[in-house]
Amino acid sequence: MLKKILLAMALCASLVSAANAATGGIAWDKAPSRTNDMAALQRGAQLFANYCLNCHSAAYMRYNRMQDIGLSDKQIKENLNFISDKSGDLMKATINPMEAKAWFGAAPPDLSVIARSRAGANGSGADYIYTFLRGYYRDGTTLTGWNNAAFPAVAMPNPLWQLQGEQEMLTKEVEAHGHTTHVFNGFKQVSAGTMSEAQFDSAVGDLVAYLQWMGEPAQNTRVRIGVWVLLFLSIFTLVAWRLNAAFWKDIK
Repeated sequence: MLKKILLAMALCASLVSAANAATGGIAWDKAPSRTNDMAALQRGAQLFANYCLNCHSAAYMRYNRMQDIGLSDKQIKENLNFISDKSGDLMKATINPMEAKAWFGAAPPDLSVIARSRAGANGSGADYIYTFLRGYYRDGTTLTGWNNAAFPAVAMPNPLWQLQGEQEMLTKEVEAHGHTTHVFNGFKQVSAGTMSEAQFDSAVGDLVAYLQWMGEPAQNTRVRIGVWVLLFLSIFTLVAWRLNAAFWKDIK
């Protein structure tokens, strides 16, 4: 029985490794944790509305839910909602899905829960998105002129290239089992964007934080309630232990 369990565990591990190898791409960087930072979430929401919502919908999120991150209804209408006059509307992209499929080869996916759905052996969904959005480089062999180190042969061009600028991917030769292969060795900046590298990384961190929050807006409240519940249970356990001792002290 133990041998069967160990064999099953080994098989699962090999399948996970094979799946990761099949997807290709570089190791994921750790995304900053900012889901409790209201200012970062607001900046991320602005980036999402300006650079992502043109093609990608967030069909399970309403604009007025962003009031939970400190934005007023007026701020949402004037700075984030470019599609309708109602802040209660769903965040849907204006692009025609059929046209998008013709242009990019696939319809842009909904991003409502993207940060929760892309987790893998390399890290969380936030880590993947953080690495992906910073991993674009120029590639003249692709239809769009762009490629991505985290998602090779990606159909989507770099939506943040004006902020990031243009970079090329560097590789180095590595010999393994008598064969020479080229592996990822960083990026080289080709042309500057409107942000420095540090500023761009921080902006992507804000955007990723917003995508995390959007995937479960109540997550921070859930964690806070959980802490209080555990604290209550700890105190109640102490009280119950002392009551039990007091009840049985005279019984032999």
